[in-house]
Amino acid sequence: MTPLLAIQENLVPGASVAERMAAAVAAGFDGLEVRDADVARRPELASAGGAIPTCCPQADGFLADFDPAGRRRALDRLRRQLDGIAALGGHGVIAPAAWGMWTDRLPPFDPPPRRPEEDRVVLVEQLAALGAHAEAAGVVLLLEPLNRYEDHMVNTLAQAASLVQSAGTGGVRVLADTYHMNIEEDDVCAALRAAAPVLGAVHLSDSNRHHPGRGHVDFAAVVATLRGSGFTGTLSVECRPRGELGAELTACGVFLRGLLDGWG
Repeated sequence: MTPLLAIQENLVPGASVAERMAAAVAAGFDGLEVRDADVARRPELASAGGAIPTCCPQADGFLADFDPAGRRRALDRLRRQLDGIAALGGHGVIAPAAWGMWTDRLPPFDPPPRRPEEDRVVLVEQLAALGAHAEAAGVVLLLEPLNRYEDHMVNTLAQAASLVQSAGTGGVRVLADTYHMNIEEDDVCAALRAAAPVLGAVHLSDSNRHHPGRGHVDFAAVVATLRGSGFTGTLSVECRPRGELGAELTACGVFLRGLLDGWG
């Protein structure tokens, strides 16, 4: 079965969720990846029509925040988002270990605030707690590796898969983002095949962070790899539009449907 194909709601023109959903579906997408599935939005989202498979929420603290209060805020927010996406009949909620919190790849090259083994202990504990909540709700938390300039803890699918396995719950899966993979992975397709047992979703974005088809990521090979690996998760577009939203949406939908329609 062809996986659901969504696009982030902020990449679609329209004054309301219903208008954006209609535009996305008209362009060949199955639905929207929303930025917030919390209780206040659920009536609007539920009435929009179309699929809402995933949520990629704004951060309020990070899973592996250096500050315990930040970690607690992240847990609380992500639990609410998991409940929200479950109420909407969706698949999962996306979260990185952290984003822009600290880097060892750019000046001033300060020593890390926490040792790598301590990072791992914190992450496994957080993932286990959220995974149990997600599993009870019938959805999954999707751990997203980011490139080395955005997060120093989890950069590759193999690192994320190891953490998921250590968390020991079916409520956590890995999200692969082709933009970050283009920077971090030796071989994008080999990394996807290796992570297949825990791969729950894929963000589609080209090498330059624009729409798929605007850079040099081999999306035909990515789709073939996912199909051959028995991928049953969801696909969504997360990128920076290069031009006018409506034209970019149409071009992106045509490009991706051309690849997916032969999934069969």
